[in-house]
Amino acid sequence: MRADVHHVVDGTYLVHGSNTNWVILTEGDAVTLVDTGYPGDREQLLASLAEVGSAPEAVAAVLITHAHNDHLGSAEYLRATYGTPVYLHEAEVPHARREFLHQVSVGTVLGNGWRPGVLPWAVHALRSGGTAHIPVTAPQAFPAEGALDLPGRPVPVHTPGHTDGHCAYHLPGTGVLISGDALVSGHPTSRVAGPQLLPDMFHRERSRAVASLDVLARLEDELLLPGHGPVHRGPVGDAAHRAREHAL
Repeated sequence: MRADVHHVVDGTYLVHGSNTNWVILTEGDAVTLVDTGYPGDREQLLASLAEVGSAPEAVAAVLITHAHNDHLGSAEYLRATYGTPVYLHEAEVPHARREFLHQVSVGTVLGNGWRPGVLPWAVHALRSGGTAHIPVTAPQAFPAEGALDLPGRPVPVHTPGHTDGHCAYHLPGTGVLISGDALVSGHPTSRVAGPQLLPDMFHRERSRAVASLDVLARLEDELLLPGHGPVHRGPVGDAAHRAREHAL
């Protein structure tokens, strides 16, 4: 299956999987992979690495924005098969191990089934492994504060609310922010186009998710690579303020 790969800036690629995005950061022969899509996206994930001239064994690390199945999908596969380290915020590590699961329940989804787009999205999520049990056996907290010594030199930015340990990743010098689900530009269950929060049912603590938009608003980036939706070009601060207005 061909991957939908978009070259954003030198060494940075946004890949659209099935309703979820991931990001590939390249530096010479090495790669940092930010998120991995659904379990059912594995073929697309591997194809996307090949399309940028890489391979799974060249992935220096997997960085996870948060441990929902549509972002964590192939993290354990890469760790177990290639020895790839999987890094998350320390608050998200036990979530990745599935010591608990902070994810929208089937009951909540069914209760929102009257909303446009929810039932088609739910069917796709189920078929793609959205409710599969896929813990990462040995996830790791970030090894240091600040920029990580990985391709792209990503800087984790703690943005709790969607989950307790959700992190965005700032790429210094490129004007790029990888925002995960802290700030998106579209979703099959949303009728809003452009920068926004995901619908309320997806957030563990909506108030903290709204507050985290203020953290992102202080960043001087110009390219937003979200966990869902297309690339958004323009000041990230403006995008965060726009999402906050929609949320109020």
